[in-house]
Amino acid sequence: MDQKRDRTPSTHIAKVIAELLESGSVAVVATVVRGEDVGAKLIIDEGGNTTGGLGDPGLERHVVEYALTFLTSRVETRMVQVAEFASEYAGAIETTLLFERVQPSPRLVICGAGHVGAALARLGSFVGYHTTLVDDRPEFLERERFPDQQIHLVVATDWGAAVREVVGDGRGVAVAVVTRGHNEDEVCMQALMQASPDYIGLIGSKRRTSIVIERLRETGVTEEQLGKIRAPIGLDIGAVSPEEVALAIIAEIVAERRGGKGGSLSAWRRKSD
Repeated sequence: MDQKRDRTPSTHIAKVIAELLESGSVAVVATVVRGEDVGAKLIIDEGGNTTGGLGDPGLERHVVEYALTFLTSRVETRMVQVAEFASEYAGAIETTLLFERVQPSPRLVICGAGHVGAALARLGSFVGYHTTLVDDRPEFLERERFPDQQIHLVVATDWGAAVREVVGDGRGVAVAVVTRGHNEDEVCMQALMQASPDYIGLIGSKRRTSIVIERLRETGVTEEQLGKIRAPIGLDIGAVSPEEVALAIIAEIVAERRGGKGGSLSAWRRKSD
């Protein structure tokens, strides 16, 4: 093994994690839970930069490599024996690590504050999304309609500019376009093609959403970008009321974020032999 190193103070680890969250970055914290230096932590960001230490530089090299692979998955935590990814390491069998993803809370941007948009904003906030509701009609965004202070209300004087501002670089952001008309839909969707959020959904019938997508194609949007659009938005749960439609939408957003399939968990019971 390589020469051992002193453990980084926990206060410094906490400070770095706070800075990562503040900047909107994504990283992994690897903690020794079984082995020679239980409790030691190593932070690995997306660029492979590290903070902290596990007490053994040799182990850290293996952990950094595994952490970068872990970041590409949708998993938030994983307990792993070192032997699973670095069998050649001297203490591989005796050492177990906990890998934890560090990332800001997920964000939900809703374009359109009609019945569905309003219901979706309330539900999104309830399930833990930092929610922003955008509309060009101030009367639809009165705080009395949304007493939950966690719902950020944005009056759009320009749909495209408003969407680009609230979505930012798109990382960790799901966007539901549920406006009142084709024109608003198209302006929002054009802005989203530039921002590339993690999830884009467009409400409407197959015909209506196909018209919008075709117009995007005519403006030069690539097939790869168009293929990421969920249109019509939501899972098929037979939704009718605005609240049910909102449930179908948030279910699809969660499934996309978590890597779920959106099917029935008990479907296997009804399969014929």
